[in-house]
Amino acid sequence: MKSAKTCQKLTAPVSWRDMPWGNYFSAALTQNLQPYLGKLYGFHMLKLGSLSAEINTENCAISHQVNVGPVGEEMQVIARLDQLPFESRSVDACLLVHTLAWSQDPHRVLREVDRVLIDDGWMVISGFNPFSLLGISKLVPWVGRKAPWSGRMFSQMRLLDWLSLLNYEVVYRTRFQVLPWHREGGKLISAHLPALGCLNIVLARKRTLPLTPGKAKKPLGKPQLRPAVNATRQLRESSDQDSGR
Repeated sequence: MKSAKTCQKLTAPVSWRDMPWGNYFSAALTQNLQPYLGKLYGFHMLKLGSLSAEINTENCAISHQVNVGPVGEEMQVIARLDQLPFESRSVDACLLVHTLAWSQDPHRVLREVDRVLIDDGWMVISGFNPFSLLGISKLVPWVGRKAPWSGRMFSQMRLLDWLSLLNYEVVYRTRFQVLPWHREGGKLISAHLPALGCLNIVLARKRTLPLTPGKAKKPLGKPQLRPAVNATRQLRESSDQDSGR
């Protein structure tokens, strides 16, 4: 399998408006995320990257939401996504909307997110499906120079494998939006062919295995000391000889 880390410099779009059909992608993601944002709870949520910042998350029960990224007008904290300026286990949920697509080292970003998440914290990831019509069109040479084709597309199974290594439980996953628009039967095709959807969402929860000490085994019986018969007999005989003198 090809390594996820790359030396290629990737420039993420600052807004959904910077890519073709970006408004439709943003609306589709927002609509499909709404039923699950209400299930997230806690005190703090990070929205990582410019595309995450533009997703409407008002229905989320977590009121304190912070936009974090290296650039962008809507960023409240300017920072690298692989070096988050937050304490370990201090965040309840992280939203990564197409964040890994323009990351040079997605493994490092996921490990950093895992560091700041509390136990049982939530991670929401979205990306483009490489096996969709959008993903196949990336093979055209002149197309791959602009977003969304300039980003990297990871299959959902690969994302699940990464999350499994970090000990995350996948609560929900889906693919949708076969065509990047809603008109002219776009919703109908997406409903019948979800596997070909160009967008995918993975909702996972951090699980920490408890360190339960094992019970010590009880001995089957009392230990018996073997008597040193010969040594005791020799000691007694020498004592009797000395007393007889």
